[in-house]
Amino acid sequence: MTDSNQVSHANKAPHSATAVGVIAIFLWSSLALLTTLTEGIPPFELLALGFGAAFAASLVILGRRGIAGFSSWRQPWAVWATGFVGIFVYHALYFFALKAAPAAEASLINYLWPLLLVLLSAFSAGEKLHKRQLLGALLGLAGTALIMQQRATNAGTAMPIAGYLAAFGCALIWSTYSVINRRFSEVPSSIIGGICGLVAVAGLACHLAFETTVQPDFSQWTAIVVLGLGPVGLAFFAWDHATKHGSLATLGALSYLAPLISTLLLITMGRSHASPILIVPALLIIAGAVIATSRSTAKVPIIRSIVSNE
Repeated sequence: MTDSNQVSHANKAPHSATAVGVIAIFLWSSLALLTTLTEGIPPFELLALGFGAAFAASLVILGRRGIAGFSSWRQPWAVWATGFVGIFVYHALYFFALKAAPAAEASLINYLWPLLLVLLSAFSAGEKLHKRQLLGALLGLAGTALIMQQRATNAGTAMPIAGYLAAFGCALIWSTYSVINRRFSEVPSSIIGGICGLVAVAGLACHLAFETTVQPDFSQWTAIVVLGLGPVGLAFFAWDHATKHGSLATLGALSYLAPLISTLLLITMGRSHASPILIVPALLIIAGAVIATSRSTAKVPIIRSIVSNE
């Protein structure tokens, strides 16, 4: 009976971690809407303020235990470097891509990352790629392509190669980071608070070097704080936990729900126009998510971490 309970618990754990990842996906769905509410704030300034808010929140939460609350931040440099590159470099390339290429096209290329995550997970230790997950990711990609195409506007004739490469770099970096993060499964997700602090400092440095400071008004400050606590804060904690303990392939397929929910939020808040044809990509994305997350009888192997939590 004991062995049976242990097996049951082992099978449920990855599903619970994957469900936590869905929290991140839903929070990221509000990123576009909240960003529109900060219109006028330079990208790197917004990056510094948003991650600064997330860092401040983590200081308050962890600081309740005094110095002991920050003991989880004592980790090898590889842990810090992986998180910093994954989060900061991704956002830096993303902002550059949105400036150097049409937003719709850059966003579509960036949203290759869930598909790359599904594919890369097949090569990670102990992660098996199922046909249903690959099919779900492809359906999600098709639905995302239709959404982005509806948002597209007429662009110039010149092909923005640099912007396209930056957008593809975003997809490659985030999917690779999500897979590599699996190797640090014993590192507590609370370390994300410290990484948010590094990202805020790097964002501030880039802001001072390349941008002119804009003083946010009250509504912009409100949006920035919500960004810091949600899509920029809690979302990364949730994603860190999910990529360390959940199903990477399923997370990749489910991530295509983000652009769908994002578009619906923009329409609901009057920031975008509703279109009857939206039902087509909606059905593709929902079908992809359902197929990718359909019950599988495959056993979930246990992944050994290469990093100690001591």
